[in-house]
Amino acid sequence: MESIYVALATGVLALLFALFMAVKVLRADPGNEKMQEIGTAIREGSNAFLKREYTWLAPFVIVVAVILWLLIDWYTLNSVVPKTAIAYLAGTICSATAGFIGMYVAVRANVRTAAAAAIGLNPALRVAFSSGSVMGITVVGIGLLGVTILYMIFRDITVVAGFGFGASSIALFARVGGGIFTKAADVGTDLVGKIEAGIPEDDPRNPGVIADNVGDNVGDVAGMGADLFESYVSSIIACIALAVTAATVAAKAAGTPFDWRADEVVLPLMLAGAGIVASILGTFVVRSGEQADFGKLLWALRRGIYSSGVLLVVFALVVILVMDLPIELFWVIVTGLAAGLIIGTSTEYYTSYEYGPVKKIAETSQTGAATVMISGIATGMISTVIPVAAISITILVAFQLADFYGVALAGVGLLSTLGITLATDAYGPVADNAGGIAQQAHLDPIVRERTDALDALGNTTAATGKGFAIGSAALTSLALLAAFAEASGLRGQVTSEGINLLNHTTLVGLLIGAMLPFLFSAFTMQAVGRAAIAIVNEVRRQFREIPGIMEGTARPDYARCVDISTTGALKEMIVPGLMAVVAPVATGFILGTQALGGLLIGAVGSGFMLAIMMATAGGAWDNAKKYVELGNFGGKGSDAHKAAIEGDVVGDPFKDTSGPSINILLKLMAIVSLVFAPVFVRVTPLIDLI
Repeated sequence: MESIYVALATGVLALLFALFMAVKVLRADPGNEKMQEIGTAIREGSNAFLKREYTWLAPFVIVVAVILWLLIDWYTLNSVVPKTAIAYLAGTICSATAGFIGMYVAVRANVRTAAAAAIGLNPALRVAFSSGSVMGITVVGIGLLGVTILYMIFRDITVVAGFGFGASSIALFARVGGGIFTKAADVGTDLVGKIEAGIPEDDPRNPGVIADNVGDNVGDVAGMGADLFESYVSSIIACIALAVTAATVAAKAAGTPFDWRADEVVLPLMLAGAGIVASILGTFVVRSGEQADFGKLLWALRRGIYSSGVLLVVFALVVILVMDLPIELFWVIVTGLAAGLIIGTSTEYYTSYEYGPVKKIAETSQTGAATVMISGIATGMISTVIPVAAISITILVAFQLADFYGVALAGVGLLSTLGITLATDAYGPVADNAGGIAQQAHLDPIVRERTDALDALGNTTAATGKGFAIGSAALTSLALLAAFAEASGLRGQVTSEGINLLNHTTLVGLLIGAMLPFLFSAFTMQAVGRAAIAIVNEVRRQFREIPGIMEGTARPDYARCVDISTTGALKEMIVPGLMAVVAPVATGFILGTQALGGLLIGAVGSGFMLAIMMATAGGAWDNAKKYVELGNFGGKGSDAHKAAIEGDVVGDPFKDTSGPSINILLKLMAIVSLVFAPVFVRVTPLIDLI
């Protein structure tokens, strides 16, 4: 049986398993009538946002598809058939579908998790994690099937790169739009509710509470699903692109035709398939005892991740031996997987309240919000050291063993167990929503205690997942950069034939690229601030104008806050989203491929650091607040608690909007450069005409 059909089979297996887990979740008890009413409101708000978001994105997708048809398929490939445009549209549809499926289950699992928490901690963990598993396994299943089927149809990886472009463009808008929504609602609701009005988090008297719950789903489930779908397919495409180039050169030298099914070309697909099987098996070992504390809950998820990692190593060795490939490629895969585990563990250390860094931030809350900010930012900066070291060592080892193909393969290895890694991330928003439902439905306090334990763990696993995604972004972006260099004729040593760092246009491009992540982050941070102000004003208005809210005798207008967050997020996502597409295209046409290569290098250098810093600092601030809420340094309602809340509010857009969106920015700019490389080669840069 040919290897590529094995990859197809594992993709189908993934979707069947996701369906099995979805049915399992939906069969769970949805709770009482009040819980179902709250769950319905969250579900309707989430669906309304996605519908409007996809409606707004449709014209953009159509315009880009037409441009790809005219510039790539017709002008460059001399083909009337819109191959690249079709691949692009397929990427957008698959990315949106992966996010939608994950959210579809999540908005139904939240109420079921709350109901399960009334029984015990382990039943609640199983429901929430099963929901996350649907998200994780769906993403890898659709991603592997999409890349494999398109490659089998067109047998041209430059066309399939359009699939990655489509996935990346939807991912960026979904992550930014969803991130702005969730953090605007979260920040606005917390500022007025917890700080000004002094009511608990998720209190039903707060008009923004449903919008906050909706945001968990559209940002941290649908947005995150599209984000990591893009990471997954881009890593595979980059690896195949470099393998195709090497195989084509070797075939020409040997005087034989290029075999599109060559083993090194198909290896990334096989590795992804092995990762799917390992992830599915790993989900069965995730469970906890009823008296589990934070550490035991964390190890419940770790068992699944580590078990999948061990299984992948075994499967990868079998694949390498069966395909009779160099054993060096096995060590490349192991190196990439190890880098992912190191980055995840490092992020966990800096964001979990089990360890010193978060406890230190919580301690500084005793002297006010300013010291909380200083400590959190410093912690985020320090947290860049280990991930940078891990990625640097991975690049050195992988390149030594297998050139840039090795770097790309290490990226695939890092993401190969994404099915279960994403499951541990996506379960967090479900647990968070379950806590909100328990609070709003006035369930027994033990239910909220159990969901809070799962939620605190979810904050750590979410931060770990973001670090994991950012690390993969660095490897994938560098691999895409190498593929761009091949496609644009820049591949070679760093001389006049390569990306020459002493070339003046390269230096200009490098500086522009280093600036873009900061500009992008500024736009997204300001967007959250503006949208949050609108929520603050609305919540204040309702408290002021609707009598009986604080007494619990009047119902707030939840829908109004959902609508304000939706409108604000959709307007604010446009400029940051367009920047990622316009910047590399404009640089290529105006300054040329040398400058564009510099732009990609600069963006990876600054963006990698900034993304880690923001994601880690945000997660640390969040858990520092939770550590204070456990009763430390005065506990809830104290001055230290108020200072910690201020840190959490600042950290919200850090960790859930700007930070995780940077990794998509890096890969989207790289894959846009790869897709448009044939056009850049055929046109004279504007700077040469002046």
